[in-house]
Amino acid sequence: MNKKSEDGVSVVAFYLPQFHPIPENDEWWGKGFTEWTNVGKAKPLYRNHYQPHVPADLGYYDLRVPETRQAQADMAKEYGIKAFCYWHYWFGNGKRLLDRPFKEVLESGKPDFPFCLGWANHSWEKKTWSSDNEDKLLISQEYPGDEDYIQHFYSILEAFKDKRYFHVDNKLLFLVWSPEEIPDSKRFISLWKKLAKDNGLDDIHFVAYSTATKHVNRFVEYGYDTVVLEILQESFFQRSFITKSYYRLLRLLFSIPKILDYNSYAKYYLETYFVSPKVVPCIVPNFDHSPRSKGRGLILRDSSPQNFGMLLSKILERIYKSNPEYKLLFIKSWNEWGEGNHLEPDLKYGKRHLESLKKSLNDKSMFT
Repeated sequence: MNKKSEDGVSVVAFYLPQFHPIPENDEWWGKGFTEWTNVGKAKPLYRNHYQPHVPADLGYYDLRVPETRQAQADMAKEYGIKAFCYWHYWFGNGKRLLDRPFKEVLESGKPDFPFCLGWANHSWEKKTWSSDNEDKLLISQEYPGDEDYIQHFYSILEAFKDKRYFHVDNKLLFLVWSPEEIPDSKRFISLWKKLAKDNGLDDIHFVAYSTATKHVNRFVEYGYDTVVLEILQESFFQRSFITKSYYRLLRLLFSIPKILDYNSYAKYYLETYFVSPKVVPCIVPNFDHSPRSKGRGLILRDSSPQNFGMLLSKILERIYKSNPEYKLLFIKSWNEWGEGNHLEPDLKYGKRHLESLKKSLNDKSMFT
């Protein structure tokens, strides 16, 4: 057994910086709005539906508080997470939102925990849920061209230079949420690589985020080094005809929302995910969009710590046995409470999702 096969998998968890008030959210949703507003109002929509998700150890926190950010990092490190991938909002023409928590992490040097950035490049819309399901555009994601790409690069140059910035293959990892929306990804990537070199930085490892297996090759052709594959929604649409018909009938008769069993999701992921130098797996521990969508979003049923641990172990085993050049796994998410999608402890399961993560990462039988 060579040393390389014994190297551990680096687990990166997506991190949402939404949990603090900003003027824009005050205007759009009401004074003091944060993700906790929807989380606290959530209600069960059918028998044994787990809602609301109530945070346990960390409580209903405010990310402007440095002690909270330190506690999150300490917990993540204890259970085997190597880095947070902070969602980063740059809408073009210098417009940024939700940047205070990460800015304070950067300026203070605390917590001393690795990080990288994921550009959440999408417009924000407000669904009114009226009879015609009309949407209202809150802020538009724009791509003005090279000068904006340059301004964007220099806006996060300090982060790239930080000793805590997470590297893959000795390169700075930078993730893009919607690669297909960038009008000229190849130009964007080549320009940033040049700017990195001009500023004495390591090269940049560009990662495309994909929710469909069919897009992997396309994103590689765009110039991305790897593709993070998260296929929860795809697994929902790929259910059998019988399963779709059954749940469709339940929705018609009892107004039950969209439901996917965790084991069905896990089975589909294991059948679909293929180990490749160009593909990085991304799995979810749990998911329930109903707090954000008033019951219209997808709910991942039976997303217990045990089921999460079983999927995680099988993914890790596949990575170890394939022994790729570098071993990386994303988890969505550390704290997407509005989507019922979090590793942070809640009152029902406590730290059991984190314990499943730690147990799977420490399972040495995977090396054999």
